[in-house]
Amino acid sequence: MEEETRFILKVSTIDKDLRLDQYIIKNLEFPISRSRIQRLIDAGKVTVNSKRAKAHYKVKPDDTLLIKIPEVPRSEVLPEKIPLEIVFEDEDILVINKPPGLVSHPAPSCPSGTLVNALLNYGCALSTINGPSRPGIVHRLDKDTSGLLVIAKNDSAHLDLAKQFCKHTVKRKYIAMVKGRVEHNEGIIDYPLARDPQNYQKMRVSFINSRDALTRYRVLNRYKEVSILELSPHTGRTHQLRVHLKFCGHPILGDKHYGDARDLDRLSLHATELGFYHPRTKKFVEFQSDIPESFKRFIKGLKQ
Repeated sequence: MEEETRFILKVSTIDKDLRLDQYIIKNLEFPISRSRIQRLIDAGKVTVNSKRAKAHYKVKPDDTLLIKIPEVPRSEVLPEKIPLEIVFEDEDILVINKPPGLVSHPAPSCPSGTLVNALLNYGCALSTINGPSRPGIVHRLDKDTSGLLVIAKNDSAHLDLAKQFCKHTVKRKYIAMVKGRVEHNEGIIDYPLARDPQNYQKMRVSFINSRDALTRYRVLNRYKEVSILELSPHTGRTHQLRVHLKFCGHPILGDKHYGDARDLDRLSLHATELGFYHPRTKKFVEFQSDIPESFKRFIKGLKQ
């Protein structure tokens, strides 16, 4: 029988009309991420007055919640000697410069050779909130996107950073090389995204069963058939930057899923700036990463 920890919560008047997932985040004295709470709700591990409920259910005074949190199984993820480029490290966080081609964490399609395997080999403490296959992982970059990532070394830091991402207070900037000459010097792309029903591994712009997604852009330079953009995502939806730019007619060069991989031998998307409030000191910290040498060579060719 699966071992689990149980919690019972009684809703007070002050919390009425909060979403079920938001209420649990606010009141549950247990280190857990919002995404895991939503998975527990979907799996029927959360009941309201002995009945299953959806994450968007608005709680009412005197509602009784039963929350069952399964014990995390023993991890089968093994350390692997994969080099890490460390930008910053202290007792709470680790900021790394992720190379292209490195998956953030193990999945059925990629059980090894990931950033998590590299972190386990590095040997530092890692947060446990997202389970044994995702220790330390607060946010992700797509496999073929390079650049800055922050890793949590303990659960307290993880929860603090996760809340910042949820509130959209984390500063993120990307550099992208896109197809065509982008007309306006700057602008906002505000289109909701949803899973592509014909290919669940891809996303698309959709106004049905979708989630809000907003991207700000600024043109850094234009060439004959290529524009260099600075991108600032307000939300962090899966493949957001890639789908938004494709929808606008300017797919990112080297994008084998949403563009034409023949343009470049890798996805030309790099997370160049990352800023957040340090989970312990509460001071805003910022980190920068220069664009890869392959980008510089390509841009030099465009100039010539």
